[in-house]
Amino acid sequence: MKDLESHNKLTWKQYLIVASLLFGLFFGAGNLIFPLHLGQLAGAHWSTAAVGFLITGVLLPLLSVLAVAITRSEGVYDIGKPLGAGFAVVFMVLIHATIGPLFGTPRTATVSFTVGVAPFVPKNMQTTALLVFSALFFAAAFGFSYHQNNILSNVGKVLNPLFLALLFLVFVVAFVNPLGNPQTATVTAAYKHSALVNGFLEGYNTMDALAGLAFGVTVVTAVRSMGQTKPKSVSKVVAKSGVLAVLAIGFIYLLLILMGAMSLGRFHVSDNGGVAFNQIVNEYGGVFGQVLLAFLLTITCLTTAVGLVAAFAQDFHKHFPKVSYHTWLALSCLASFFTANFGLDQIILWSTPMLMFLYPLSMVLILLSVTSPLFKKDGVVYFFVILFTVVPALGDMVVAFPSVVSQSSFGLMVVSWRNNLPLANMGLSWLVPALVGAVIGLVFHYARRNKKVAQVEE
Repeated sequence: MKDLESHNKLTWKQYLIVASLLFGLFFGAGNLIFPLHLGQLAGAHWSTAAVGFLITGVLLPLLSVLAVAITRSEGVYDIGKPLGAGFAVVFMVLIHATIGPLFGTPRTATVSFTVGVAPFVPKNMQTTALLVFSALFFAAAFGFSYHQNNILSNVGKVLNPLFLALLFLVFVVAFVNPLGNPQTATVTAAYKHSALVNGFLEGYNTMDALAGLAFGVTVVTAVRSMGQTKPKSVSKVVAKSGVLAVLAIGFIYLLLILMGAMSLGRFHVSDNGGVAFNQIVNEYGGVFGQVLLAFLLTITCLTTAVGLVAAFAQDFHKHFPKVSYHTWLALSCLASFFTANFGLDQIILWSTPMLMFLYPLSMVLILLSVTSPLFKKDGVVYFFVILFTVVPALGDMVVAFPSVVSQSSFGLMVVSWRNNLPLANMGLSWLVPALVGAVIGLVFHYARRNKKVAQVEE
């Protein structure tokens, strides 16, 4: 048996391939534009803001991968299962809908179009061009993810190295000829005194903590295709590869944030990171730079789209097996295509409230999963933490909605109630209640355990 296990042991090259897959699945358009915009917003306070961003943009995704490894889960459903099958299914559907057809997947097409392609298209042709581009984009995503066993090869070996080479070229040019001094860059009002917290909240936009849970099934399938069939071996490979992937992502985030702060030497703070990237690339490369940017964004967005539609189809086929993987895949691509044509601004506007609700739930579930061996994965601990988290998270969601909801009579009532909670002004009203829930849950857990021990001794 030992000889067989030794024979199946992965080489470092294979670990790097899995890490490359994880990197490609995580790193999409948002991972390029949000840290860059954060650098512009934070200015001279870029380093403090970067710490906050790295917590939600790097540490949490790493913990989500470790949660999948430690609990030997195969996807987001297993992460929520200690709270019951009903909760697990609802949580899975909400996560996949948010990072999938409703917001995350359509954003991969709209960002690559808005930033990379739209500058070459006349304004009166933008709507038609987006329709054509998004149709071709999701047709390509469907093709790359059609054969499940080829996802590792397509993303880990082909698309991702190409993207990294192009991004490296952008960094070399930007840092050899900096546009300004980041230490003297202007700091926007929000980042003068709350750079850490605002950087933390900005990390929500990457959706990577949610994606880490959802990508579990895709990564596990890929690892098994490499001959790793035992749960312990799969978990080990996922954990090691996850560390490598997120360290690389964290390094790129720091460079992007710094590049954003440096760009203030030449430009004002832009409306979003896509505009900033466009300005920087045009400054250095002109039309050639814009073509490079269009290609770069399309490649990185496509890698993420492949992972998102595949994870959606794999998880939904597993839990609703009467519908085939390929049918779920087609439905995901088709729904994403329709949503993408509402445009980037509308997608970002309506995704923020869902992230304010789902991120707190995902964060506490990730932390509970990672620490679950300490309390034997007892459902009572999960119950109290989620119970005390979900209510303030719903309040944060209502506050984040567009004014048609947040300024309605119902919205104002929720705002009034939610503002009484600790840290509400920072968008973290769920944090203290979640800690209280954890204490109560652990008290119940240890009280029940001690009672059982006492009964056995009697």
